[in-house]
Amino acid sequence: MKKLIVIPARYGSTRLPGKPLLNIAGKPLLRWVFEKALQSRLKDGALIATDDERIRDAARAFGAEVVMTSPTCASGTDRVYEAVKGRDAGLVVNLQGDEPFIEPSMIDDLFSVMERERADMATLCCPVADEREYTDPNTVKVVLDRSGFALYFSRSPIPFRRTDRTVTVYKHVGIYGYAGSFLEQFVAMPRGILEGAESLEQLRVLENGCRIRVVPTTYDGFGIDTEEDLLRAAERLAVRT
Repeated sequence: MKKLIVIPARYGSTRLPGKPLLNIAGKPLLRWVFEKALQSRLKDGALIATDDERIRDAARAFGAEVVMTSPTCASGTDRVYEAVKGRDAGLVVNLQGDEPFIEPSMIDDLFSVMERERADMATLCCPVADEREYTDPNTVKVVLDRSGFALYFSRSPIPFRRTDRTVTVYKHVGIYGYAGSFLEQFVAMPRGILEGAESLEQLRVLENGCRIRVVPTTYDGFGIDTEEDLLRAAERLAVRT
């Protein structure tokens, strides 16, 4: 069963235009993510999917395989599907291009769980360590059932801790795994009402009655959504390099 990593990247971020190419500690953000993907032990290939020639040219310059996709792709998952359509891909990991702190072992954990449990779709989460993340709408929270499947994802603080402040709150980590056959089903699903309200495409899966396996990790990073995130990432990555 072939395992592919696809990094969808678009230029037109509303909060950070040109985000994939923004320089962080001497490298474009997208390169940091791609180099982490290359370190996955279980992958059979890694590529970048984009509709922008500037991203294509920059990615090829640092040695990435690039697939050009339609500018009409409605979501990152649609872009991933278009990039792998027709390829022999039993498992596909959608690694978001704004997650420079993803560890290769986390990608491999996702591949392993998908293969072992034959899950249609899986993703990662980690405990929220900072109270500011709990209330920050840029930090997506997730609540799980007792079997480790998602009950709901939200930008709001969930679960609401009315009395018990010791309840663990999990934040979603921006990486998804799909069975190749399920990826085709996903992009054919009607867009959900909650998906539109929260601007979270994974809610489409839950709204259509399917399940998402969520694997806890000890991840201590963050995605790049704001100028503040960009500065924090530059400081941390400069120390690591």
